[in-house]
Order: sequence, then C-alpha cells, then structure tokens
Amino acid sequence: MKSYKYFGMALLASLTLTGCNDYLDTENKSNANQDGEEYFKQNPDKLLTSAYYGFRDIVNMIDITDQGTDLYINARGADDGLFALYNIDAENGSVENLYKKAYNAINYANGVISYTNDPGMIGEAIFLRNWGYYLLTQHFGAVPYVTSYIESSSRDYPRTPLAELYENMLADLSEAYNGGSLPEVDHTGRASKRAVAALAAKVALAAAWDLGTTLNDEVKGTYTVTNTAMFKTAADWAEKAIGGVQLTMSFEDKWSPKNEGNAEEIFSIQYDRAGFPGNTTSGGHSLMYDYMGYYGNCVQTGHKGTKSGGTNSVSTKAMELFERGDLRYEGTFMTTNYNPELKDGVVGWGTDGYLAYWNCSEAEKAKLPISVKFYPYYTTEEEAIADLQAHSAQTKKFATGTHGNNLPFACIMTADEVTIWYFNEDGSLQPKKTQATTEFIKAGFASSPCVKKWDDPETENVTEKNDYRDIVVFHTSDMYLIAAEAYLLAGQEADALKKVNDVRGRAGLAALASFSAYEVPYITSNNFVYTPLDLILDERARELYAERTRWEDLRRTRQLVRYNVEFARSISSVADMQNSFGVTRWYRPIPAKEINNNTSMTLEDQNPGY
Repeated sequence: MKSYKYFGMALLASLTLTGCNDYLDTENKSNANQDGEEYFKQNPDKLLTSAYYGFRDIVNMIDITDQGTDLYINARGADDGLFALYNIDAENGSVENLYKKAYNAINYANGVISYTNDPGMIGEAIFLRNWGYYLLTQHFGAVPYVTSYIESSSRDYPRTPLAELYENMLADLSEAYNGGSLPEVDHTGRASKRAVAALAAKVALAAAWDLGTTLNDEVKGTYTVTNTAMFKTAADWAEKAIGGVQLTMSFEDKWSPKNEGNAEEIFSIQYDRAGFPGNTTSGGHSLMYDYMGYYGNCVQTGHKGTKSGGTNSVSTKAMELFERGDLRYEGTFMTTNYNPELKDGVVGWGTDGYLAYWNCSEAEKAKLPISVKFYPYYTTEEEAIADLQAHSAQTKKFATGTHGNNLPFACIMTADEVTIWYFNEDGSLQPKKTQATTEFIKAGFASSPCVKKWDDPETENVTEKNDYRDIVVFHTSDMYLIAAEAYLLAGQEADALKKVNDVRGRAGLAALASFSAYEVPYITSNNFVYTPLDLILDERARELYAERTRWEDLRRTRQLVRYNVEFARSISSVADMQNSFGVTRWYRPIPAKEINNNTSMTLEDQNPGY
C-alpha cells in the first residue's frame, strides 16, 4: 500500500464525484480525451486507491468524533466547541465534510465494483463502501443507500430505513468475508478478512442497539433489550476479527512508533514520510498535536505544540479514569517531558526536548533535565517528593525566560485540585502550591499531560500536518471489548467478563470476579447509578483513549445524555443537548445542501432536534 497510496492525491485532484451543490452528484474529469467508462475499465485500481485515500480526512475529524463527551475538554480558558455545546446546525462545516467525504469514498468504491471483475478488488471495495455507510449511519442515522457508481446528474436519492441499511451492509460484508478473495490478515493498509469481520462486528453491534433495544429514560440511560439475536451476531463477528490473537504484547509496545503493523493491528490508514512527493511538513496528519494542553511555541520550548492552544485535552473524569497499576496510563500519556538545551541559540529537537523520550536511551534520558512531570491522581505527596528527590540532578531550574516563568515543575492532578512543586536552580523543590484544577487548566502552560499514542519521533519541529504515523482504525483489543459488550447484551455475562478481564490483565490489573466487583475510580454524583455496561465503557475509554470512538460509543449504547449530564464540563442538564422544543440531538443534522439539492428529501427528513 505504501508504494502507491500517494497516487490518490493526484487522482482526487482530477476526479470530481461531488458537485458544488449536490453531495450525490458526479462529474467525470479523469481524462478529457478518453471515455470515462473505458478509462476505468482499464484502470479500476485508480478508483480503489482513491477510495482508500478518501478516508484520510475522516479519520482525523476529532471534533465530530470526540467532542461532546465525557473524556475531553479544550484547555487554556477556551470553551469546548460547538460539538461539546450541542450547538451545531445543518450548515456546520465538519458535518458537511463527513457526509460529503463518506459519500465520495463510497462512490469510488462503487466505481471499482462497476468496472472490474477482479474478486480481490471487489472485496476491498465492498469493505470500503460499508465503512463509509457505517460512519454515516452512526452520525446521521438513515441515509440514502447507493450501490451503483454515480455518473449522471440525478438527484433522486431518498433516505433508506435504518433496518434496511444494516441488513444490506451485513449481507455485503458477509459476501466479502466468505468470498475467498481477501487475505486473512494484512498489515499494509489494505482490507483483509479480519478487517471485514471487525467492521461487521461494529455494524452488527450498532444494529443490535438501534433495532433491538428501547430507550426508557435518556437522562438515566436506561433501556430494555427487545431482541438479542443481533448482539450474538456481533459477538460472532468480533471473535472472527480477533482471530485467536491473544493480548500478550505490552500496551506500550502495541502503540510504539517502532512497532507499526504489529500482530494486534487489523486495519490502518497508512502514511509514509519517505514516499511523500511534496512538502513533508504539511503532507501528513495532525494527531500528534491534538489531545493535549498548551505547551507554548514548540520552536521556542522544544515541546510539541498545538495551534489551537489545547485541543481535546484530558477532562477531569479522564484524569481519574486509570486505576493504580494500570499500565495504560503511562502507555497513553507523556508523563515526563524533558527540557531541551539551547545550542547556538537554537532549541534542541529530535534527541533533545520532547522527542528525547522516543529517540534517547534510558541511560541518556536519566541525564536530561525534566521540564514537566505529571503524576497520576492516586499518587501521594510523599511518593511524588521521594521520586523527585531521587532524580534531583534532573530537577534543576533552567535559565529564566527561556521557556516561560512557570517551568519547570512537577504536579499531581486530581479532578478537584492540582498540587505543584516548582524546581530551584540547585535541583531542590520549592514549597508545594495548590490550585483548583479548573483554574489550572484554564490558565496554564502545560496544564495537562498530552497523548503520546500518535507521536512521530521523526517529525520536524513544527505544528503542521507532519505526523506520518499510520492511523490504526481497527485493532484486536477493541474487538475484545466489542465482543464483551455484545455478550453482555446477549445475556452471556460470563463470556463478557472473560473478555473484559483479558483486556484488564494485559493492562496489569487484577481480574474481576464479577461486574459488581468493579469500583469506579472517578468521582460521581449520587444520581449516577453504576451498571455493568459502565465497566465496558470505562474499559473502552482506557483502552481506546484518543482513538476517536467516544461519541460513537456513547450514542450507540444510549448513554450519551447520561454521561454528558454527569461528566461533561459544558453540559449541566439534558436541556443543553436539546433544541428549543425540547428534542434531544442524538444524531448530527443532515447537511442543508443535501436536503436542498436532493429531490427525494425535504425538511421533514431532517434529524430530530434540528
């Protein structure tokens, strides 16, 4: 895949599948001197490449996938965005982009199926087409279902009922899985049988919730299961996606930039710095610079930076989500940042500063000065002081003014209060200071640990799209938890708990004897009544933090309102998630352009709440 994936950029520039005024309109501009049908009959691989490439922007949409949930906030005094405020409308740019780009990718995939008889390419195209429809159904509900390549100016595409959509998607994926044309496993960014099974597991699980449960009270998150058959189907697909792979790799190694394409990876969007044909500072993605607080100008500080001053930073609930001993905390967050030394007036980078964590040996890092160190909420003051004193050679304050007045320091962050120790020039600690966590996050420089899951150790010292890590979309431990959720709702509690304990065991946590044995580690109100589903959602939060699945998980499981009212900084009651008529916004709005230009849609087709 790495050998030809960038060809998609050139093809996307020459193909227009979506007109300015109609998301489901197409114009073929592939070759002005050649009939489009003949061109694609001879070159269906070009459409396939573009279908893969079409998902790149989608997997980077952190606002629409993560904001408006319990795990993320925007730091440095900023509000949490329109999605967190549930204040978007049918002309929102992110909503339009998701809808448009998903249909673009679907149409490319349909083109492959139309112009080739190659069973392998058809299997890949079926996977991609249904991935597009999965994303659309999770955010928009019922949408037009199109399986033919659009080459006309037709604008007659009615919404297809959700039950019919799910039925068609699962039949499609079953055909691709059983067709025998796909490899069992692929780690090069192309579809495989395990990737098809992973997608089918998610489709079946969503269908089971949407069609086989009834929501009783949206604020309490209570529901009734009316049909377990599809939950069992979802569990079966998840087991196929797992493929017998055990969780024996450490969490740190699983997400190491030196271990891409490992045994737990099922499907990824691929990036390759060496093969990129243009300016590498802007040809990758930006996930390295998301999910973090504000660390200043990266060129001046030697830390990685974020343009927006702190996007999708850790929420107060997320701070206390990881239990003592959970190896996923250190595997997810960069808890120790190193101070780069000025060399000829230039801040160090690469084997200095932030990236020293990745590019230096343990012996080398032991000699580097610490700029910021974050201790998890369960750390006692005595434990923190003892650790800092044991590293006193690394806790020396560097030149005033070089990196701002507030560095270096160490802190313990809890949901309520931050305890801070600033460093002196001789490595000793100043007397502790305390500050309300909310104020610390709003005010501050380096106000929360940043996510290291997507770090690229070879990146240049800028905040452009220069992260070339592959973006993992489906992986094995995700499927363990999909299976656990499906088993739980199917009434197979012992099977569900086994899957949960497998995930927890890899994280270094003791097995739970029952769902009721789990003790919620974060603060809740008296109104929050724990259920077995909460354990699975907590494990998904820990295992898949910063993987852009949270909003999808909460919507699917009927917990979106309950979790936002209980935990979200921007939501105080269900009314904050409703329109002026008291209708809750469970889906995104169908884009206004689609309703205006699709002759089979009217304002009556708009999703509730908009």
